Amino acid sequence: MAAAADLDEIEEVNANFILMANLQQASTLGTQTDNAPVYDTDGSAE
Repeated sequence: MAAAADLDEIEEVNANFILMANLQQASTLGTQTDNAPVYDTDGSAE
């Protein structure tokens, strides 16, 4: 059953890689579009 355990490990690593890639893409998209400060409901800049 070592092969099944190895497959689970590979799937977990792939999922983490995809998650990190998505987070990195989201952060770069955010920095490109957010050129004005975001104001909260109380008027303070975030």
